Amino acid sequence: MSTGATPRLVATEQSQRLARARLVAVDRAIAELRRGDPVLVTGATGVLAAIGAESVGDDTLAALARLTPQTPALAVTVHRARSIGIAWSGADATVLLELPAGVTAETVRSLADPTSGPAPKPPPVARRASEEAAAAVELARLAGLLPAALVAPAGPAEGGGEDVLRVPAAAMWQYRDLSAAGLAAVAEARVPIELGADARVVAFRPSDGANEHLAIVLGDPPPDKPVLARLHSQCFTGDLLGSLRCDCGDQLRGAIKEIVAAGGGVLIYLAQEGRGIGLVNKLRAYGLQDRGFDTIEANEQLGFRDDERDYREAAEMLKQLGFAEVRLMTNNPRKMEALARHGIAVVERVAHAFPANDHNQRYLWTKATRSGHLF
Repeated sequence: MSTGATPRLVATEQSQRLARARLVAVDRAIAELRRGDPVLVTGATGVLAAIGAESVGDDTLAALARLTPQTPALAVTVHRARSIGIAWSGADATVLLELPAGVTAETVRSLADPTSGPAPKPPPVARRASEEAAAAVELARLAGLLPAALVAPAGPAEGGGEDVLRVPAAAMWQYRDLSAAGLAAVAEARVPIELGADARVVAFRPSDGANEHLAIVLGDPPPDKPVLARLHSQCFTGDLLGSLRCDCGDQLRGAIKEIVAAGGGVLIYLAQEGRGIGLVNKLRAYGLQDRGFDTIEANEQLGFRDDERDYREAAEMLKQLGFAEVRLMTNNPRKMEALARHGIAVVERVAHAFPANDHNQRYLWTKATRSGHLF
């Protein structure tokens, strides 16, 4: 009788190795883009050399030119395309802006970044981006950069003399699922806190080494009953500085107080600042809000959707903590839908709202009227 592995086991192991390889490839590509270095994005229609648009300078343009003699184009989201005057009728998509030969770094930045100055007029010619260009924009988004990438076709032999990372386009679209599936608890400690003495903090780390997420377990909630839970995306300005521009600090401290008063529950603290656009981009959005844009308009000016947050990690953390059902403290229907989609039953919505102040009235009004929050 054979003692070798079964075909199903071999297939599972191969699938796990492929998933791990793709996670690592994207993680390495994120680091390359954040440094301003180019990567090669491979796909069914070819190979593209890509660099993050916000990192473009004379040196990065020269690095791109060494990889391909082709004139680069700028891949942006449909939100950014519309904000610079391009009439695009499609839904959520990636748009390719044609650029003239010898384009300067200043021109690229002005097209990608509304905080760098006015965009050139008239707007450039636009067409639908390829799979690889769309993946390059997604890679920039995952890297916490503006969702825009300077791209140019690169043949199989081009760039062969340089150590340039190759990453498959498909890996970008699988990244969030793979990262959430690889989440593991790596540390746990009792942390007495002012608002609730009996607290336990559990740190979860994705297998690709990305930012950790935290679970703050208050009391000893039984896993066989729906747990009172709050999903809270980190907010440096609100949680730590007490910023009055949002209600995040109030929501964080209020949730802890309410969970303690109820006898126990869990607060999931997610590393996705600024509705998932990151702290740097949130500060850019604040600058745009000071010019008169509301929260959603500012995000779209930067090229983002109104809300880039993802709750796959939250669902995975709850499962690993032993909770399958929650009483969710939220005013955001998207959180309830996301948890349900990822296998956590939301048996009750617990309202969680706080009074406005002179600085966040428009912010809260926008959340209610444009984002569908239930106040």
